Amino acid sequence: MSKQVRVRFAPSPTGPLHIGGVRTALFNYLFAKKNGGTFYLRIEDTDQNRFVPGAEEYIMEALEWLGISPDETVNKNEKFGPYRQSERKEIYRQYAEQLIANGWAYYAFDSAADLDQLRKNAEEQGNTFIYNHSIREQLDNSLTVDAAKVTERIANGADYVIRFKTPVNEILELKDIIRGEIKFDSNLLDDKVLFKSDGMPTYHLANIVDDHLMETTHVIRGEEWLPSLPLHFLLYKAFGWEAPAFAHLPLILKPIGNGKLSKRDGDKLGFPVFPLEWKTDEGISSGYREKGFYPEAVVNFLALLGWNDGTEKEIYSLEELVKSFDLTRVHKAGAKFDPEKNKWFNHHYLIKQSNEDLAKAFAPFLYEKGIDVDYTTLVSIVSSIKDRANFVEEFWELGDFFFQAPTSYDEKASKNWKEETPTLMAKVAEILTHIDDFTSANIEAILKAWMSESEIGMGKVMQPLRLSVVGALKGPHLFDIIEIIGKEETIKRIEKAIERL
Repeated sequence: MSKQVRVRFAPSPTGPLHIGGVRTALFNYLFAKKNGGTFYLRIEDTDQNRFVPGAEEYIMEALEWLGISPDETVNKNEKFGPYRQSERKEIYRQYAEQLIANGWAYYAFDSAADLDQLRKNAEEQGNTFIYNHSIREQLDNSLTVDAAKVTERIANGADYVIRFKTPVNEILELKDIIRGEIKFDSNLLDDKVLFKSDGMPTYHLANIVDDHLMETTHVIRGEEWLPSLPLHFLLYKAFGWEAPAFAHLPLILKPIGNGKLSKRDGDKLGFPVFPLEWKTDEGISSGYREKGFYPEAVVNFLALLGWNDGTEKEIYSLEELVKSFDLTRVHKAGAKFDPEKNKWFNHHYLIKQSNEDLAKAFAPFLYEKGIDVDYTTLVSIVSSIKDRANFVEEFWELGDFFFQAPTSYDEKASKNWKEETPTLMAKVAEILTHIDDFTSANIEAILKAWMSESEIGMGKVMQPLRLSVVGALKGPHLFDIIEIIGKEETIKRIEKAIERL
């Protein structure tokens, strides 16, 4: 590539960052780092009516948590600042007026009521109203009103917008890195509003001007922006600027049914669609961070939504993703979101954590329950159960018996408690009493030797013993449990089981 690669993530601060937006940011980040370029964040806040306080900070925090922070953004390496569009208003006005001067745009004075009536009239005739070449010279704009009158109306404070003058009878043959060649008929396009009389540009003008001034080389964005591609291409042509390369990413689809993944899908099926928790007066929307996902897991599963490197490999560090990423290997078709697969990724990253770190993460859960356990013991407990967990919060369900004796016994498993079982369990308790080296391997060796010499089947002892200690036929290696809870507690639980069962 001849130019230094510069790509951007340009969200609007209208609420929490959707996981689809996170994937767009991630793909931009990977592309920049793969090509030794720059990844920058621009806040597109031109629509002040939809601005939500706290949303900008949320976006920054989410990217930071995921490990894909921008190289340039608000208050950070502002080489092409400001990086908030609301602080660049005067820049856009001059470019909008430049388009009018060179014949690529015009002032339009049509009122909202007039346009609504035109839409209604078209619908009554079974048509769709489009403000374009077919009708623009019959409406209230600077194409039909004398120039002096236009100047007078603007000076007198008349409401107006500046519209793009879409060319007629052109077939636009455009290229997309992911989708190849795409054709558009200019006659089917509308004359989009570029600038409003309140002094703010629309997305289309601000986006193009900023991408040019910030020297963006590649625009990598969601598929929903594909219909805007012809207008954006024509704007570059109108200004006489070289257009960046475009790549439109596939949609992230619902796990069940058709259509784009939404917050409603997450609420219904119980998984987050936001990287971080988002609080409003209406309630709290869960986030991947608060649900116990590791950022590395989120990055890993998002990278594989619509992309792979052509191999069966599924586990990638961020460094490996940077090395392998290639836009030409992004799929055109939408990628189905799989919440269960996400848990699988998190499990992989959980078991890679050290037992010490997992014990520290689990300790607050125990504290809330009023349970005090020494750190060394907690490390041993975590080590024995982590292979079965997807999240740290699952440790309690997987290992509550380490911290408290069973208060009830699994009904189905209790059928293993036979007439001779109390005698056998009493003998096990007696044997345990005389074991000095109370380690898992030694306890197992002594009890198995006794069973072999006494010609007692393993099932007659092991299942009732587990039921006595755990309360159910679950958990890690039984003798590991016995070592961790200790001799006194184990014997106490056996005696209680004999009494209760």
